[in-house]
Amino acid sequence: MSDPNVGRLLSNRYQLQEIIGTGAMGRVYRAKDILLGGVPVAVKFLALSVQNNKMRLQERFEREAKTCALLGQKSIHVVRVMDYGVDANNTPFYVMEYLQGISLSDVIRKQHLTLPRFLSFIRQISLGLQSAHDGIMVDGKICPIIHRDIKPSNMLVIQDASFGELVKVLDFGIAKLLQADSNYTNYYLGTLAYSSPEQMDGKELDNRSDIYSLGVMMFEMLTGKMPLVAPTHSFGAWYKTHHQKAPRSFSEAAPTLQLPNEVQNLVMGCLAKAPGDRPQSVGEILKILTSLEQNDIAHTQNSGVSASASGSLFVPPTIKSDFEQKPKLDSTITPSNHEITPQLCWPQNKPIANIVFPHPIRLQGELIPALWIMLPQEEIQKRLVCTRYNQFLFITTPHPMLLWISLLYNRKYGPKWLPYYLDLKTNIGQEIARLLAEKGFYRLLFFARETPNNCSKMLLSTIASGQRQRLQEWVTISNTSASPCEPQLSKSLLKTEYENLKPQILAKLEALDTDLPFDLSA
Repeated sequence: MSDPNVGRLLSNRYQLQEIIGTGAMGRVYRAKDILLGGVPVAVKFLALSVQNNKMRLQERFEREAKTCALLGQKSIHVVRVMDYGVDANNTPFYVMEYLQGISLSDVIRKQHLTLPRFLSFIRQISLGLQSAHDGIMVDGKICPIIHRDIKPSNMLVIQDASFGELVKVLDFGIAKLLQADSNYTNYYLGTLAYSSPEQMDGKELDNRSDIYSLGVMMFEMLTGKMPLVAPTHSFGAWYKTHHQKAPRSFSEAAPTLQLPNEVQNLVMGCLAKAPGDRPQSVGEILKILTSLEQNDIAHTQNSGVSASASGSLFVPPTIKSDFEQKPKLDSTITPSNHEITPQLCWPQNKPIANIVFPHPIRLQGELIPALWIMLPQEEIQKRLVCTRYNQFLFITTPHPMLLWISLLYNRKYGPKWLPYYLDLKTNIGQEIARLLAEKGFYRLLFFARETPNNCSKMLLSTIASGQRQRLQEWVTISNTSASPCEPQLSKSLLKTEYENLKPQILAKLEALDTDLPFDLSA
């Protein structure tokens, strides 16, 4: 029997096309936003009605929906809510970004997670949770958000051309909203196998309840089994199990599994019965995960996985990359650069300050991509002998935005980060991205603040073939995608990911026992 909602036009804007998911908390449809030219979206109808206590529930729903919408603008690891409302049948709905991916529950069922992949997934999930637990500013007040239903089926793993395996957390706030519906007061809301003891008690929850559920999920991700098993799937049986039964050990659940003690201690700490005995914040968990990932990098390097002409380097867990090492094309500057650099003058419309911006230059009649950089002369001298790294990160929604990362690394003086954000809905942004993809390299033009009139040094950085291909794809995507939101939202999301990525990039570079000048590109 066909679904009666298919073909329905919701709010004179969203045309429902097919049902793509059902669950205890509602139904999800793929739809197209006809106001934005048919852009695909996901519409979730919640399993409640605002018919009873209509005003109170509707106000509650709108408040929760508004908070969740703001949360999606804060973290790339939270599914983005773009719209919400109540239909003609008094059923609340969310409109979310449409994501094609696989549920983490399917990943666990079909595959064994390696330790690096596990650490990557949990770090991404933890970043999403941290942004929620830290709170969202709503009407002048900080509102912490507790998920209340952390489990693998609420985690979506998508393949992203920029970030590789990107994990997003679904359904923030829905369990709390359903608790306000009188039709649900006689039902337990949450998932019994993942619920904390205090959640089973019906107590007011804080972030440590989500941390317990995260511990259950981490154990399952590593072993394929649950840490706690109730004799029957009843509330009473699970209540007793979560309160009284100790979680089984890793050696019992998976005798052949080899795990660092730090991983086992982290998971078991999260599974403590008393909230005060668990990690007190997701920030504590992230510190442990960062340390584990850096140790894993060092172990990989010490095992003989290092830079080679045909090989690859450590791939940061959030990034699907094809790192390449190429012989450096210029030792510092080529002979022709001696003739070129005096001709390049600092633009009059740019301040004499520490800034970075892209602007193509013409060399021998050919247009070449270039990054213009102004720094103190001493700072420039420190970076002439360096490892050069570049990486491009891109997100489509809420606005097509590209982050162009350049890094000059010297073991003695450390890193010099040179980021720039390109709006790929603008002509200049698209032109620069196309040029980078076409040429496969770019010039770094250095101007000293003390003598700003002419270019003092010129270096070159090459771009990996995989990144070149993706740059061209991103330009095409940006041409066809709609952008109902301000570019600043995407810039903020990318900035957060950039800060999270920095330690991983540095750990990789620091593991290289060299100061020789060569290129690394992702």
